[in-house]
Amino acid sequence: MPIDAAKALAAGPRTGEISWTAKDVLLYHLGIGAGTPATDPGELRYTLESRLHVLPSFATVAGAGAPGVIGALSMPGVEVDLARVLHGGQSLTLHRPLPAEGTATVTDRITAVYDKGGAAVLVMRTAAADADGPLWTGDARIHVRGEGGWGGDRGPSARRGAPAGEPDRILDLAVREDQALLYRLSGDWNPLHADPGFAERAGFERPVLHGLCTYGMTLKAVVDTLLGGDVTRVRAYATRFAGVVYPGETLRIRMWCGDGEVRVAVGAVERGDAPVLADTTVEHS
Repeated sequence: MPIDAAKALAAGPRTGEISWTAKDVLLYHLGIGAGTPATDPGELRYTLESRLHVLPSFATVAGAGAPGVIGALSMPGVEVDLARVLHGGQSLTLHRPLPAEGTATVTDRITAVYDKGGAAVLVMRTAAADADGPLWTGDARIHVRGEGGWGGDRGPSARRGAPAGEPDRILDLAVREDQALLYRLSGDWNPLHADPGFAERAGFERPVLHGLCTYGMTLKAVVDTLLGGDVTRVRAYATRFAGVVYPGETLRIRMWCGDGEVRVAVGAVERGDAPVLADTTVEHS
C-alpha cells in the first residue's frame, strides 16, 4: 500500500530553518488580491513596506518552501501520485503576531492517518518558533483519493454545520484570471494550478486556484471587514476546503459574528454559490 500508516506515524519529526523578508510578505499579499485600490490606506498596510502588517495566513507560505500538503508527500511511509492529492483542510494557531522579516525553526510531522474508505486523510502538523519563542502551529489535512479501505481509524468529522440565521456581512470578491500564476510564486509550484494538461489528468476542466489562496483572501476579508484591519487580533483560523475555485470567478464570503469568533462560508457565485470553504472559523481578541 503506498501509504504505510504505522511507518508515517512512527517517523520522527523533520526539522529545518526558514527565513523570509518583507518582499516575501508583499508578494504573498499581492497573490491573495491585496492592493485594490492601490492607494487605499487599508490596502497599503499590506502592500507598502514602510507600514507593513503581516496577515497571519502568510504562515502557510513563510520560507517559500513546499506547503504542508506537498511536504507531507515526502514523509516516511507516504508514496502517492500528486494528481490524486487534494488539500482537505487547514488550521492555524497564532502564538504572537508574525514579524515582517524573520528566521524560524520549523518542525513537521504526520500526527494522524485516517481511513475514509475511498480515500486516506493525512494530518501534517507544522510548528514554527524563533529566538523569542513559538510563532505558529498549523495542521494541513491531506486527502488522497483511492488510498483508503485498509480498516483503519476513520477519524473525527471535520464538519461543524452551517451557522444559524442570516449572515452579518456578505462580501463579493473577484478572483483575477492570473491570480493562481501570481500566488504560486510564494512557493506552491503544484502544476494543478497552472498546467491545463495536469489539471485535466487530475479531473478538472482547467487549472484551479490554490485552496490556500482562497484561505488567505477570506481571512483578509474578515480582518478588513470585521476586525478593523488589525491583523494582530487573529488568534486562530481553520477551514475545510469544500470545493474548487477557478481563476476569473467571484467569491461570495458570508460572515456571522459571535463571541470572540467569526463563522464564515464561501461560495463560487458563477456556479450557483457552489461551496468553496466550509466549517470556517476565525478566532479573535
